[in-house]
Amino acid sequence: MFLIVGSLSTVTAKSEEEASECLSEVESRCHNRARAQSLNNIAILAILAASMVGVSLPLFSRSVPALHPDKDLFLLVRAFASGVIVATGFMHVMPDSWNDLTSPCLPEKPWKVFPFTPFITLISAYGTMMMDSFSIAYYEKKALSRQQNENVDGNRNGNDVENKVELGLGDNTNVVHGHHHGQIVQVMMDCESSKLLKDRVVAQVLESGIVVHSVVIGLSMGSSDNPCTIRPLIAAICFHQLFEGMGLGGCILQAKYSLKVKSIMVFFFSVTTPLGIVLGILLQNVYKENSPIALIVVGILNAVSAGLLIYMALVDLLASDFKGPKLQGNLKLQLFCYVAALLGTGLMSLMAIWA
Repeated sequence: MFLIVGSLSTVTAKSEEEASECLSEVESRCHNRARAQSLNNIAILAILAASMVGVSLPLFSRSVPALHPDKDLFLLVRAFASGVIVATGFMHVMPDSWNDLTSPCLPEKPWKVFPFTPFITLISAYGTMMMDSFSIAYYEKKALSRQQNENVDGNRNGNDVENKVELGLGDNTNVVHGHHHGQIVQVMMDCESSKLLKDRVVAQVLESGIVVHSVVIGLSMGSSDNPCTIRPLIAAICFHQLFEGMGLGGCILQAKYSLKVKSIMVFFFSVTTPLGIVLGILLQNVYKENSPIALIVVGILNAVSAGLLIYMALVDLLASDFKGPKLQGNLKLQLFCYVAALLGTGLMSLMAIWA
């Protein structure tokens, strides 16, 4: 952290002449602001549509019996989307961060002598695990406290019934049967509540990482006046948003949020990249993607986002599904899910050629 702060002060003091020389070295020959503007306008609409379709498909799957969360096809689609998210972290976000933090526009020390990108990604993964763990522990403790209060009230009522039985005013068999039945129901409710809690934490944390990365992508795209790079980016990002949205939409569906919360989460996922593009267009004369400060800030944000996406996709999505009772009890389905996950990873990795 001290190295980063020290380097920021060094970069700020860098002369305007050196910065302009660096920009001229890395700029591409393909520049046309008017053409780039029209492509960005197309990108806003195309990416918005792809994002909305991707994240909304799982939410409307209840009207399609084959796509219910308890069906095999849903697990296959979720595995494919999880593979896309893993590849996004490894093949798109991390390399972008590495390119930014090792740019020739940055000073040799400390950016060339220490691998900041994997280090920040690692710290981000640990931070995500801590946030995941602490959030679940906090809400479970809260739920347990509430349950204990309810049990105290229930025990008082139960003692009244037992007293009636001892006095011959009640049926002992019914009391015992009701007591055991109540315990079984309570255990089932506790398990369901714990799973629902975890699903909600996963959905919230995953969306946080996706939103950060989406804003960075949009900002870089909107500020660019290079149509040669924007054109392939449109198709790549639409594909990315479509299947990443399907993964997030599946998490939102399993979290069983209210319609209001679902709408908010769908809205934020859908509009972050288009808003990033709009912001980039507005800041085109101020924001320079190869300026030292921009490289450091964007590089760090991408590394943080990479760690979050990789952890969530591998641990909370893929590992959770593959270690679950449904896939563990069906070897054939498990094999198909592996194929789906690898297919999603492979296709998203292939997109790295263009974006």
